[in-house]
Amino acid sequence: MRYVGVVQDIAVPAIKPSGFGAAGENWSADGWLLPVQWEALELAVRPKDLIGELGQLLPAKYSPLQPVTGNGNQKAYLTEVGKPVFDLITRRARVSALPAVEVEGAAASLARADSEQEDSIRNDPNLDSTTKQQVILARQGQGLFRRRVLEIERACRLTKVENHDLLVASHIKPWRACGSAAERLDGANGLALAPHVDRLFDRGLISFESDGTVLISPKLDQADLDRLGLRDACRSGCGAFQQTQAPFLSYHRTCVYRP
Repeated sequence: MRYVGVVQDIAVPAIKPSGFGAAGENWSADGWLLPVQWEALELAVRPKDLIGELGQLLPAKYSPLQPVTGNGNQKAYLTEVGKPVFDLITRRARVSALPAVEVEGAAASLARADSEQEDSIRNDPNLDSTTKQQVILARQGQGLFRRRVLEIERACRLTKVENHDLLVASHIKPWRACGSAAERLDGANGLALAPHVDRLFDRGLISFESDGTVLISPKLDQADLDRLGLRDACRSGCGAFQQTQAPFLSYHRTCVYRP
């Protein structure tokens, strides 16, 4: 082990990077992007050399290492280990402090993922130049996508604001997670939201049932909901959605919303 990483933000749905090439070709193209800040260890650590101490700290089930030999369990994937394991390894590696959470670093990771998707779109021989331009504009809720959203959603679902200059055309299934140009440009895959509502929706702090029931994540402080002036609107619901929006809302509830 040569690096320690600190998660910088929540995981977000994303398409597998084209840079993977043939690696992981059996994996689904749909996945997750997790921004992590990495820091090199002062001393590289070989867990097998610590197995005498480490073995008794490993989980009895789904351990990444065999507690006696220190050999890796090849069938284990993304296993969880407790803090005592982490503390032992970082102590031996002479880690005095962990890298801080950097909001700008997380934003940069997400921006890189979006930029890679844009490059993939620009190089897609199956799309004409006009479609490519519109798909890229859709990332920021502009162009054809925005016009299509506003044909369906005339006002913010929670604030009821109708002034289009004050509304954000927000993807329900995130732009970076869409698997085709059609999904990225589909007006049914969008909501017209006031900026603060868009932020909550984008971060998975609220979501919607197809009948208009508003889901509020337990990660959202109720006091903040009051400060934003949205408690009554969330309690009242926002009216039923169109049938074409239902699959996208289902995706948001499953993959973006934070229960």
